[in-house]
Amino acid sequence: MAEAGDIEFYFEDLKVGEVISGGSHVITRDAIIDFARTYDPQVFHLDEEAAKASILGGLSASGWHSVGILMRLSCDSWVNRSASWGGPGVDQLKWLKPVRPDDRLSARCEIVSKRESKSRPAMGLVAMHSALLNQRDEVVLTQEMTVMVGRRGFAPPHAEIPPAPPVVAPPQEPLGLLPLFYEDFEPGKRIYIGSYQFDAANIIAFARQFDPQPFHLSEEAGRRSHFGGLVASGWQSAAVHMRMLVDARHRGQADAAAKGFVAATGPSPGVREIAWPRPVRAGDTLHFYSEGLSARPTSRPGWALCEARSFGINQYGEPAFGMIGTVFVPMRG
Repeated sequence: MAEAGDIEFYFEDLKVGEVISGGSHVITRDAIIDFARTYDPQVFHLDEEAAKASILGGLSASGWHSVGILMRLSCDSWVNRSASWGGPGVDQLKWLKPVRPDDRLSARCEIVSKRESKSRPAMGLVAMHSALLNQRDEVVLTQEMTVMVGRRGFAPPHAEIPPAPPVVAPPQEPLGLLPLFYEDFEPGKRIYIGSYQFDAANIIAFARQFDPQPFHLSEEAGRRSHFGGLVASGWQSAAVHMRMLVDARHRGQADAAAKGFVAATGPSPGVREIAWPRPVRAGDTLHFYSEGLSARPTSRPGWALCEARSFGINQYGEPAFGMIGTVFVPMRG
């Protein structure tokens, strides 16, 4: 949340139906590729020529890059002027159009509803519909989420970090391969896709670029918040999870190539039920998994849509990230 002296509005000041517009951001080719190299190294985010032959028809930004820009524009326009406590998750996120190099992106956030918290009277819950638009006023993504906002007259939130529970053994299972074709999809199959350790430097670096709320930027500011210390942006957890997924897909592609198969990569039209049930702190390690839910052919020839549940468990065995995502997967033949 903003420092006490910098807060311009609280829960009581947000009006249902109000639309908050922010500034704009021009996304460059180099920025698209730099983000993709770190978090989403799929060919249509990395290579202009190869991207022309992909389902997206050209170089485009990672969906998680676009969400990061939406978050940054929201921080600059209203979040960092408010008594924001952050958000527990996202109900639905849809990527509607590719974001191309040199697109000028702007944010629009509408307050849909609000209610006081029964369990934490110092804050309220505000449901918001957010959209990211390009220079042609086309909506490239939409987001439905709830944010926590402090109430006027209550003492600033403060929390001590609870004692850490015992560390559990890291996963013993080998890194898995994601199914590359619709015919290989197995509902209910759980795959270990990788682990990642967060540290203060990478938490702060991500936050400076995409989510500069005080509790993501410094340990001292975090101690004055309800988190009790520095915590990673939830969007960083989501982006790291994406990197684990892509690495697992690349392992599968290498395995397929060794057997004489070539599998194309498809994008995701959206995700839902993103949840951050526990804060991720410096030194935490998240172990990520993917579990197949369903698959069906689509009206697009040669492509199916597969749905999977992803989740991240910290070193104490506690869930710290979760979501349900869909992705286009090619069909054999």
